[in-house]
Amino acid sequence: MSFITRWIKPIMIISGGLTLTMIYAVFAPQAALSGMFGDTLSGPLAEIIVRNWGALIAIGGAMLLWGAFHPEVRSLVLLAVGGSKLVFIGLVLLCGWEYISGQAGWAIGIDALWVVLFALYLLESRRSAR
Repeated sequence: MSFITRWIKPIMIISGGLTLTMIYAVFAPQAALSGMFGDTLSGPLAEIIVRNWGALIAIGGAMLLWGAFHPEVRSLVLLAVGGSKLVFIGLVLLCGWEYISGQAGWAIGIDALWVVLFALYLLESRRSAR
């Protein structure tokens, strides 16, 4: 058993807990945007989109916590949440480079670490399934 396989449960719990904190965007969308990007959007549509964004991220965090305690769904959870994190990283790098220097840069770095750990686990579990 590799290091990553041995530690995937606490990795998922920590990642899930941190990811779940984005639930605050549902309740305070402007504060979430300002905290993450140092910028805001205005209008009712922006409120809906940011609240939905926060909810979807929080759902990913909850999925990670659930998957940590249910090994039968770990691969699916890690693929879904890892894919979501990759999309966020890609979008900021491609479309929002100016936000890298702020809190979004930290989020990208941490999310990239999670994606690497998730990928290592998925590769290891695939190898051991053979």
